[in-house]
Amino acid sequence: MIPGPIEFSPDVMAAMAEPTTSHVAPDFVEIFGESLELMREVFLAPSAQPFILAGSGTLAMDAAVSNLVQAGDRALTVNSGYFSDRMGDILRRYGAEVENVSAPVGDAPTPEAVSDALGAGAFKLVTITHVDTSTGVVADAEGIARVAKDAGCLVILDGVCGTAGAECFTEDWGVDVHLTASQKAIGVPPGLALLTVSPEAMAVFHARTEPVGSYYADFEQWLPIMEAYESRGPAYFGTPAVNLVAALNVSLKNILAEGMEARFARHRRLAAAFRAGIRALGMKIVPVQESLAASTLTAAYYPRGIGPELVPAVAAEGVFTAGGLHPEIKQEYFRIGHMGDVNASDILATLGAIERGLCVRGHDVDAGAGVRAAEEALCRM
Repeated sequence: MIPGPIEFSPDVMAAMAEPTTSHVAPDFVEIFGESLELMREVFLAPSAQPFILAGSGTLAMDAAVSNLVQAGDRALTVNSGYFSDRMGDILRRYGAEVENVSAPVGDAPTPEAVSDALGAGAFKLVTITHVDTSTGVVADAEGIARVAKDAGCLVILDGVCGTAGAECFTEDWGVDVHLTASQKAIGVPPGLALLTVSPEAMAVFHARTEPVGSYYADFEQWLPIMEAYESRGPAYFGTPAVNLVAALNVSLKNILAEGMEARFARHRRLAAAFRAGIRALGMKIVPVQESLAASTLTAAYYPRGIGPELVPAVAAEGVFTAGGLHPEIKQEYFRIGHMGDVNASDILATLGAIERGLCVRGHDVDAGAGVRAAEEALCRM
């Protein structure tokens, strides 16, 4: 129950275990081409150009920035935590002049704050971390994207910890680049960087006057490959992660079989029940208000008298959670993922393990309070 890599479904793991075929074999060409088409449906970006690259979520961030930014471009980073800082670092690496709109830990900048910042000067693009994995805070991606588009900016959405779990209507909201990684709510083992890029962003890419600073991430290299596979023809620039793409194909079909609206609703329901359980155990969450709490993970402060030793205590009870990540509060909280194929029983088992972990560490716990609160919340929803 960490916020990635998550647990993967048996059929996804079965695809990983298939013999590795050639990347130009007809059966793999079909799988790759179909996966690109399915990405548009899962990302809710019917007009976008999808990219499937062998690499991590950081590669997806790098690809989004390196292909759209030239030296001297101004970028506004909507900063809600650790991974917003990383996006700023990547922007600077490619020569952008970066300004931040920030908020205290546990909070997120509002569309109004972003609008005010954009009014202070001309910006080429705005970056948003949809769900910051370090804080469990979800940004108002829709409101911020609309404000950014009104200001004439491109919008890059880091969906690594949100895509396919947190509600996102990419094209309707005006998101130009929606990026993620395979190992979170997409439900595939680590190793794929996934992006959808709007026609407007592709036009900006084609109009650039300088070479892309990254050789591997250059859309000029990858676009013909994606177009060839989608047309069901073999192509080569770099060898794709064959088994991961096969697993992605399975997972995307599973996601669409559930339906995007139903999937978003399930994540919201389970997250709300989990937070009810956490609060019943006397713990506070990092997001400063409920509307800022993500549906894909929860960041919770340790109760008084308990610290990072809770994480191994919960692990000893059979559930793995993650320690703190944000440098300002790293020793004060822990993180629990609840995304992908997670269900109500997973939520209840996790809360039970947390209760027992607290007991082992000598904390005075009302045994069963967390599980009971979550169960009651689930029954009311």
